[in-house]
Amino acid sequence: MQIITIFATEFCPIFIIYFGQLLNKKPMESIEKKVEKKIQKQRRGKIIFASDFVAYGSSDAVFKALQRLTKKEMLLRVAHGIYYYPKFNTFEYSTEKYEYPSVEEIAEQIAKRDKIRIVPTGSYALNTLGLSTQVVMNVVFITDGAARRINVGKRRGILFKHTSEVRRLAFKSKILMLIDSALREIGENKVRPHELEIIKEKLSLISRKELDTDIELMPIWIRNIVLKLWNS
Repeated sequence: MQIITIFATEFCPIFIIYFGQLLNKKPMESIEKKVEKKIQKQRRGKIIFASDFVAYGSSDAVFKALQRLTKKEMLLRVAHGIYYYPKFNTFEYSTEKYEYPSVEEIAEQIAKRDKIRIVPTGSYALNTLGLSTQVVMNVVFITDGAARRINVGKRRGILFKHTSEVRRLAFKSKILMLIDSALREIGENKVRPHELEIIKEKLSLISRKELDTDIELMPIWIRNIVLKLWNS
């Protein structure tokens, strides 16, 4: 009888508190649910990286959660470890359900994540300025970061090429940066009159302050073309 009394007075309150805590404890939230909630707080049209969720679990667990959300069409897979929280397509005659990010948007977000600078080069720079209509399957960027290739979709790619020519990465004006890259691609003494007209039109979009800031970053032959067009 004394043992029962001791048990009742000493241990029963402890058991009551313990089981009460168990009853009040919320079920553990899955990694997928945590990832989903974080994504839903973002704006649509955002590039999302698997590394954004490292605090939620192991790499394998996070990748599986992202794969499941991709199957549910909450996300679109852009490349390995890179996803897109899609905007719905509002174009009247488009058959696509979602809008897709451009290669440049993807590259810019990678650069922002990795804290590197990038500059589009070659045919992509020409295309962006309207100097070419060629469809670019592999977009090349020079960078002060590591050289690498990222496959986007089935046939497209982003190529980061390391450069020690830091002046090319120092432009403040995106337009002047593209003009510099495009003229380098065309080559000295190879720029045609209609290309000069397009470049002149683009120069009308920048300020004198922007020109003065960036002009010294260009090779002399490109600088001469730009200044002649600016003053004409």
